[in-house]
Amino acid sequence: MTFTGFIGAACMFPLRLIINASVALGIHPNVLTLIGVLVNVVAAWALARDRFVLAGVIMIGANIFDFIDGKVAHITGKQSEFGAFWDSTLDRFSDLALFTGLIWLYSSLGREGYVLVATSALIFSIMTSYARARAESLIDKCKVGFMERPERIVLFMIGAFTDRMAAVLWVILSLAVVTVANRIYYTYLALNKLPMPSTDGVEGTFWRFFFWRDERATVPYDIWVIAILAFVWLTPPDWLRDPTASGMGLVGYLMR
Repeated sequence: MTFTGFIGAACMFPLRLIINASVALGIHPNVLTLIGVLVNVVAAWALARDRFVLAGVIMIGANIFDFIDGKVAHITGKQSEFGAFWDSTLDRFSDLALFTGLIWLYSSLGREGYVLVATSALIFSIMTSYARARAESLIDKCKVGFMERPERIVLFMIGAFTDRMAAVLWVILSLAVVTVANRIYYTYLALNKLPMPSTDGVEGTFWRFFFWRDERATVPYDIWVIAILAFVWLTPPDWLRDPTASGMGLVGYLMR
């Protein structure tokens, strides 16, 4: 079992209890979805007030609802096309709320540069979802690219709990740009019936990491996760001119 696979399996134990309780109480999955987005709006308020740890706690609650709605729908036989549409639409509202909270905070601090970074991360995050939805109206599947919504949400929580939101935003922005590019290129190849890039040899290694087609809980996925966490936690906030954190960080300390 991989590192991320172990974490996912460990998280499933308490989530199963919540899923079973929701089923027993007869809560409709669409209601769970709505609760999730409303709680995320509260998390956005906490971000805007620079109360990151509180925001992180609230995001955990919000995304429990976001995770279990589909499981509850499956168990109760209430899966529907409208439910899938409802879930996807409200996910976008959650994304908008969280990014807007950060944009509000950075604007109030007079940090126009990070207003631009957060806004750009928001744009490319929304485009990540749009590119896949539009592509899948033309081709069968377009599940390529690393930075999908679960990764964004986990990174948001990591940034909130460890006060490393600036580093998190740079990661989300950079990998969201790559993910959108992945989906455009993948759709172009599929529509024109051209072969996908090979994953063999040195060139293949490049394509494997920057034209992402691996599933979660795989070794390549774990490598990316470890690299991202290293950047977020080790990069000195001062190097990034972090609006809410300061100090040298571990890398800065070692380089003194």
